[in-house]
Amino acid sequence: MKSATRLALELIRQGTDPGAITVRLALRKALLGCQSVLDVGCGSSPVMRTIGVPHIVGIDGYEPSVGEAKRLDTHDEIIHGDVRDLARYFHPKQFDACVGLDVIEHVVKPDGMKMIQDMERIAAKKVILFTPCGFLQQRHTANDDLQEHLSGWEPAEMAGYGYHVAGFLGPKKLRGEYHAIKGRPRFFWGMISLAGHFVWTRNHPEKAAAILCVKELSDA
Repeated sequence: MKSATRLALELIRQGTDPGAITVRLALRKALLGCQSVLDVGCGSSPVMRTIGVPHIVGIDGYEPSVGEAKRLDTHDEIIHGDVRDLARYFHPKQFDACVGLDVIEHVVKPDGMKMIQDMERIAAKKVILFTPCGFLQQRHTANDDLQEHLSGWEPAEMAGYGYHVAGFLGPKKLRGEYHAIKGRPRFFWGMISLAGHFVWTRNHPEKAAAILCVKELSDA
């Protein structure tokens, strides 16, 4: 797995949103010791590949994204399937960790709860979820792209399900749809958002734009 410093420098050179860098570093830390990961609702994002986990399997319901992910080699294996029915594709404890980055908000609440429960059965060590703090209005750009937000998830709610919750991407009011920085110039407001993360919202997730939720699983 890449060192935190190396990963951060690579992301800075790529011009990545400063707030997103903190998310990837936290994700990397949370996945230390995990040799296999299921990336639920993976899209065509290369995020998991940059983290450096040895074996990564992705599943997504939008066929064009699955095709693009295969073209970009973002995962070791990609499955086109329904994330609302993970038990159909995977067996208990098949992966060390299950990760869902910006996915549970794209399904209605009952389906999101089932998804979380399935992820907790499929993972042997931990489940990691990243989602907007509360409901964030987001529309789809194409009728079938699955990008519309259908539910919202609160920090206290996730803590009640046994997750450790931390705030990310700085104050909620600085970001809009797709977690995009609202202000211009974007780099300046990105740095303001980053400062807000370290000074306040990291430890006050209810004020943050997004939350990272980590649950350690036991054999009990």
